[in-house]
This record gives sequence, structure tokens and C-alpha cells, in this order.
Amino acid sequence: MDLSLIPYALNLAAIYSLMAISISMIWSSIGMLNLAHGATFAVSGYAAWQFSIIFKPIILAFFGKTLLANLLMGLVLISSAMVAGAIFGILIYFLAYLPIHDKPNYPVRSLIITLAINIATIQILLFLFGARNKGLPKIFGFGRFEIFDIPVRYDQAGTIISTILILSIMLSWLKFSRMGIEIRAMMQNPEGASYSGISSRTTAIPVLMITGALAGVSAALLSQTIFVSPTSGSIPLIKGLTIALLGGLGNVPGAVLGAVLIGFLEAVVGSIQQRYVMFSTFIFIIIVLIFRPRGIGGLLDDTRE
Repeated sequence: MDLSLIPYALNLAAIYSLMAISISMIWSSIGMLNLAHGATFAVSGYAAWQFSIIFKPIILAFFGKTLLANLLMGLVLISSAMVAGAIFGILIYFLAYLPIHDKPNYPVRSLIITLAINIATIQILLFLFGARNKGLPKIFGFGRFEIFDIPVRYDQAGTIISTILILSIMLSWLKFSRMGIEIRAMMQNPEGASYSGISSRTTAIPVLMITGALAGVSAALLSQTIFVSPTSGSIPLIKGLTIALLGGLGNVPGAVLGAVLIGFLEAVVGSIQQRYVMFSTFIFIIIVLIFRPRGIGGLLDDTRE
């Protein structure tokens, strides 16, 4: 295997893991398969684009084309995308969770509502911004360096490091904060958590805000290599959902491992023939789920036992 594929594969895995972990968290904590996650991705990308238009001239005027200017631009892009994603998560809470969470067939109803939100959001973005793609500033700059003779682009290194930092902060918050412990309780045993006085209505808001912010981060990072468009969240949604299934819905380590496997699979297959990437990905996931219906997460649980 060409060693230059390693940073490319890790770059894909970093972005896919953000989407897959978000989908797994939502499903395991509040029982919703959020098909509006792609819309969250797209809205966050447009928010980052709008803020980049506003702040880029100001930052360049004060700091010029310096490293500090790139850092500030990156902070603006990522923070604006995270805030937009969190706000959109609140919108999903009021439209797709709060009115129906205690109604019969809630999982199916929420699936239909989030799909409707996704379709409606795409149409609204098309109306507001048109179908033309929008490009975000390259916050990590241009160029490359070498690690053990492996060429790594600045944007790949920046994406991988940013993802590791953000996921580390989020997982630490889930592990040590009171609200994080309540969310983990809902993820592990929703019925037992409710008996302990933990309300799903109050934990659903931070869950949807956090996962929306993660979708925003993935939009800002992935838009370093692709363009923002009304439908730009469709492929990340599909990839995130399938990787979440591969890892085992609700299993965070399984989602991360699934993202790494899919990242390397796509990198290797893409280097041979790009048009077979999606086909090979789904074939791999189907084969794994045939033999391991609980996904990689189920295999990890069996190993622990």
C-alpha cells in the first residue's frame, strides 16, 4: 500500500467519526435516528461561510497574511459552525422530539419528521443561496511536510488534530460532568436512568446541541477539501449512518473503529478505482453485519466479557 494513503485515510476517518458518533449518541440516549443530521451539516457549513465573509477582511486588515490570522480565521469558522449546529439541534428538539417523544411509535415518527426537516432545509438553502457551491477559506494553509517519509498535507494534519482535540474534550465532559454522566446513563440504560430521576426531556437538549456542534465541526473541516452546497450534508449523513451501524448503534468506540476501517477502505479502493468506493464500502458493511448483526461494538463487548 502507498504510505501516502495513510494520512488521507485518517483524514476521512476523523470526519466520519464525528458524524457516526453523533448519530450513535442520539440513538442510544433518546431513541431517535436523526435523518436531519445532514441538514445540520449543510446549515453549519453555510454559517461558517457567512461568518468568513464578514470576518476575513477584518482579520486580514489587522493581522495580514500571518499565522495568527490563519488561527483566528480557523477559530471563527469552527466556532460559528459549532454554534450554528447547536442551534439547529435545538430546532430539531422542538420539532422532532418534544411533541412526540411520549407518543406511540415515537422512533418511526421521529424518523419521518427528521427526514422532512432535512428535505425542507435543503429547499430553503436552495432558495436562499442557490445551487452554486461556496468555498471556505483554507484555515490550515497550503503545503505539506513529511513524517517518516510520508507526505502529509497541512489540511489533513489540521483535521486529524482538531478532531482528536474536540472529541477528547467532549468525551472528558461526558465522563466527569454531572450532565455528561446523566447523558451516559441514558445511553447505557434509558429505563434505569428514568427510574433514577433523570428526565429524557432535559437530557435531550444537550444531546442534540452537542451532536449538532459535532456536525458543525465536521462541516467546517470537510469543507476544507469540498465545497458547501445545499446538499453537501447528504453524503456525510449516509456515511455517518452506515458507519454508526457498522460500529453498533450507541457504541462510541465501535463508531470510531468503524470510521477508521471505512477511511482506510475508501483510501485504498479510491487509489485503484474511484467509482468503486461507495460500492465497496456498502459491501464491506453488509458482510460485517451479516456475521456480526450487533456490529463492531458487539464484538468489542464480547471481547470485554
